[in-house]
Amino acid sequence: MTIRMKQVAHVCIFARDVEETRRFYEDTLGMKTVFNFTREGRIFGFYLDAGNRTFIEVFENTSATYDGKNQINHICLEVEDLQEAVAHIRAAGTEPTEARKACDETWQAWIDDPNGVKIELFQYTDASAQFAGGDREADW
Repeated sequence: MTIRMKQVAHVCIFARDVEETRRFYEDTLGMKTVFNFTREGRIFGFYLDAGNRTFIEVFENTSATYDGKNQINHICLEVEDLQEAVAHIRAAGTEPTEARKACDETWQAWIDDPNGVKIELFQYTDASAQFAGGDREADW
């Protein structure tokens, strides 16, 4: 059994100022916001379309330091079948989190690489906000 990897789904970055970061990616790089993450009615993150089903995920983190480390929070890999991927990872001796559906209607599970880099394994659904749009209230 192997994991049927599709592509990098997204890279997550931290932003001290969410709206300044949005303006940079939209105005300077020409990306479009697909949806926002909200908590109690306040936007604290968003998804940007980087083309070809690849995204940049941005979350507010006012305490993030930008000194050549800590900018990237995690790497997300899109897989064909998340349950199959989780089974493969367990068989290889690593214990991922349980697969769960997130507020953006995607299935996800998490592991760490040997260096502590967080890796999110991701399976889209027909209702995934990345394609359906619409702001999503964070449930974490």
